[in-house]
Amino acid sequence: MMASAQSLSLADRRVVAAWAADCAERVLALFEEQAPEDDRPRDAIARARAFSRGELDAAGEIQRRFVAGRAASAVATPSAVAAARAAAQSAGVAHMGAHALGAAAYAAKAVKSAASAASDGEAAFAAELAWQLSHASETVRLTLQQLPALGSDSAGPLGTGLLASGDLGEAIRRLQARL
Repeated sequence: MMASAQSLSLADRRVVAAWAADCAERVLALFEEQAPEDDRPRDAIARARAFSRGELDAAGEIQRRFVAGRAASAVATPSAVAAARAAAQSAGVAHMGAHALGAAAYAAKAVKSAASAASDGEAAFAAELAWQLSHASETVRLTLQQLPALGSDSAGPLGTGLLASGDLGEAIRRLQARL
């Protein structure tokens, strides 16, 4: 069986895991404001960083990748839910590299949702994507460029599912266009 182009090699997943964790950590406070005692998203981000440093193996992280995502049900606002999912996506990079773009997209969605009340959601969304791109090293950019275009490969998170629609899809399309 051939691996999905969205998987990336172990070495490449380690490269993008730290960037995904950076993206998720920027919005972590949106989750923690509502659920300060729930450490699942913070733990997922820490695990993504540890995975990027080679301190955790992919197999163990694959088994734990859904823990932070379940934290989304502990909060009510769209921004807090998206922040929990950004953390979960960062932890998911150990399983499949394409989750790095998922982490970035959920972080941008969280920022947009938080800013929407002030009616500057689109500006916040664009600014978050600009920050993400400016903080992607050349190595991260080159690694992310290996991923298939959103919607072109159904064997992973960049298929035609959730990440391809709405703000998430828009974020990933913008990121992929500028890498």
